[in-house]
Amino acid sequence: MEKITSVSNNLVKETVKLQQKKYREQSGKFLLEGYKPVIEAYDCGLEIEYVFVDENKLNDYEFLKEKVIPTTDVVLKKISTTESAPDCVGVAFQKKYSLQNLQEYKKVVLLENIKDAGNLGTILRTSAAFGAELVVLYGDCVDLYNPKVVRSAVGCLWKLPIVYIKKYDELVQNFENYTKIATLPRSQNMLKTYEVKSPFVVMFGSEADGLSEELIAFSNDDVKIEMMENVESLNLSISCGVVLYKLLIN
Repeated sequence: MEKITSVSNNLVKETVKLQQKKYREQSGKFLLEGYKPVIEAYDCGLEIEYVFVDENKLNDYEFLKEKVIPTTDVVLKKISTTESAPDCVGVAFQKKYSLQNLQEYKKVVLLENIKDAGNLGTILRTSAAFGAELVVLYGDCVDLYNPKVVRSAVGCLWKLPIVYIKKYDELVQNFENYTKIATLPRSQNMLKTYEVKSPFVVMFGSEADGLSEELIAFSNDDVKIEMMENVESLNLSISCGVVLYKLLIN
């Protein structure tokens, strides 16, 4: 494509809009910032529409062929959400998963009301690394395609199915026959000795509030991480990493 150098260019303006959730939802598109997310999306078969690339780094992006738009650091700074502009910023189409046949997945991670984008991206990366088969976002979670989530997940958004479930009835319908594990600080079951057979759903609440009473009532088992008595809690993404390593790697 022809080189674009003006921040007033219409395509630049349209790309900048994708920094906002409402435009991502309307268009079904999102931003890919940096080489790693772009190459991971490409390798996973995601549909990439175009990628603005630093004119001095074009050789690194030859695999994108006609989708490359040569540009300048000024334009990249305009369209990027990071403090330092990356070598490229691309636009891709969001990957959507069906809510049909969720019972096919036997090792499920459920995240409720996760508001921190960095936490969500890190948990998704961890879930993929340790072999989760499905991630369910329940309640009021941050937008999956928030740029910070995309960066934090480091390409793992497309390595396992991720679905939104809004209604409690849908949870019951899909996971009634699963072992439903609430992660609770007051549990009597210590993670070190805890064992579970699939199918199971392990549920994590927000860092501020934990799991809702609704999901605690939905659970039929619970577990907690052993810690020193003088430490109250762990960061949510760290807690998820510890629990998921124990439950998923076997």
